[in-house]
Amino acid sequence: MLLQRATWPEVKEYLHQSQAVVIPIGSTEQHGPTGLIGTDAICPETIAAGMADAGILVAPTLSIGMAQHHLAFPGSISLRPTTLIAVIRDVVGSLASQGFTHFYFLNGHGGNIATVQAAFAEIWADYSLAARTSGLKLKLANWFTGSRVVALSRELFGDAEGSHATPSEISLTWHAYPDAVRDQPLQPLRAPNGPIRDASDYRSHFPDGRIGSEPGLASRAHGQRLYEAGLADALADFRAFAQA
Repeated sequence: MLLQRATWPEVKEYLHQSQAVVIPIGSTEQHGPTGLIGTDAICPETIAAGMADAGILVAPTLSIGMAQHHLAFPGSISLRPTTLIAVIRDVVGSLASQGFTHFYFLNGHGGNIATVQAAFAEIWADYSLAARTSGLKLKLANWFTGSRVVALSRELFGDAEGSHATPSEISLTWHAYPDAVRDQPLQPLRAPNGPIRDASDYRSHFPDGRIGSEPGLASRAHGQRLYEAGLADALADFRAFAQA
């Protein structure tokens, strides 16, 4: 059940059965010469669509994240950490006021992790400082760290997975959007590794945007398998969370 395609009476009826909601969250940032700028939002959104088909309520994707280090590449958009924290607090606060209690953020961007956890801390602090019990449960789940996905990525790509513009995430976007497949030679085949700092430093150390990855190994067939693994991971994890 997709929130955007539901009516308010349908959401009210859903709340009689479950107070849990999935919120896909990602980023709008470069993913090398062959990866879509929306990769980090497309991946969790694609998996969440499968969760919606299973009867779970899925909110609209938060598609712009904390990606300041990508801003030297055209098309990348970033929120400040404080802005993203405010967005998450308002999304949770809006739905909590209507009776939702379990918020499952399905994440596609490693750069969001610290900020989302900080947003959770701010939400807990609001209740603690007001000496009130929230009754809320908040969880951040990264689709790319699910046990099935990790095992499959290791099987398919090994060390060539890297950490940005990975063949796993690019494969999943190609599964979702087959017309997005790019067949472009990359040099070097495997990108360098290293730390991430500000935008100009990133561009100078990783000139084509990749980090440690070989996205030339990506394929639609791999994307189908990664989708199935990611959906199985997410469904199992969400169902356990929703019952907590």
